[in-house]
Amino acid sequence: MIRFSTAGESHGEALIALVSGLPAGVPIDIEFVNRELWRRQQGYGRGGRMKIETDKAHVLSGVRHGKTIGSPIAIEIVNRDWKNWQDKLPVEAGDAAKHQAVASPRPGHADLAGALKYNFPDARYVLERASARESTARVAAGAFAKLLLRHLGIEVGSHVIRVGRVELDRTATWDEIAAAGLRGEIVLSCVDSETEARMKEEVEHASRTGDTVGGVFEVVVHGAPAGLGTYANWDERLDGLLAQSVMSLQAVKAVEIGRGVTAAESFGSKVHDAIHYASEETGKASGKPTRFTREQNNAGGIEGGVSNGEDIVVRGYLKPISTLRRPLESVRFDTREATTASYERSDICVVPAAGVAAESMVALTIAGLAQQKFGGDSAVEMKRNFDGYIEQIRSY
Repeated sequence: MIRFSTAGESHGEALIALVSGLPAGVPIDIEFVNRELWRRQQGYGRGGRMKIETDKAHVLSGVRHGKTIGSPIAIEIVNRDWKNWQDKLPVEAGDAAKHQAVASPRPGHADLAGALKYNFPDARYVLERASARESTARVAAGAFAKLLLRHLGIEVGSHVIRVGRVELDRTATWDEIAAAGLRGEIVLSCVDSETEARMKEEVEHASRTGDTVGGVFEVVVHGAPAGLGTYANWDERLDGLLAQSVMSLQAVKAVEIGRGVTAAESFGSKVHDAIHYASEETGKASGKPTRFTREQNNAGGIEGGVSNGEDIVVRGYLKPISTLRRPLESVRFDTREATTASYERSDICVVPAAGVAAESMVALTIAGLAQQKFGGDSAVEMKRNFDGYIEQIRSY
């Protein structure tokens, strides 16, 4: 069973990801892991922190001679900004006068709720852990899950379909999404250059007015076979597991599977994906593990909580970042007097970065279900079990 956890604070010494349950013998490409971390830092509208950090994965355990060895994998990502914070956030008691308090909570952030929950006099410690900087460790963990899925021929990618009021008005192909992830320069990760240019203008407008802007990203799982997840128990349904994993990301406020939102206002005859059966030759040419085909994929690759062999499509709806250069009204923690919300160096738009983090969460979810279904203490054993299952559904 694949499990992962993260540790660390936004301005702490390092972030840590701990991954267990990966079979032995999975080839690990550290350059791929580092590129995933680089992708998370990109995007038009990112803040000054991205100019400070150059995230790199330092693997402490679980990988030897370029392959997993079956034991827990520990990954460290050092915060270069720590040198400016070690006197402000020491592990020991330190000098209280150097503590940099978050004096007034930011509307939309965890500041106030967290301070009330843990009885903190200000929101500094809340900010340090609730920050989206934590998603760096998730991306590192997700890169290892992607490498396992790649061993099975399954790929995960993302692209941005909306920034503010500007939306991509067509469906992207898998080839376009895969190509977007390989770009040497990432602007807003939209597959359409004209739409991306208008998205950039939306970010620029928010910047000029001291505001922030949200949007929608889409994660696609390509090559997953039918049969992941189950309808048998409520907490094992694939759509539910994916919704939880993506919703757990900072600033994500809604999750959609396939055409989930627009399906609610449509008739069933326009929503459900008609089923056809391909000839043996056509089926082989498609490269899919089953000859059952769909001309549409409104279901997003999931029916009844189970993958159906089509691309799995998950969208995350990201609210605007809650730290504004023109702060909203707030209240001081110490005096309870009216003031404006605290401001810390922040981003204007993080939709592309959130898409990369969501890829990682989706990859970890899919990899966990694949490990449950196909088992195997080694990558060779897992691949053998996977291939046997693929042959079973191809000959169904």
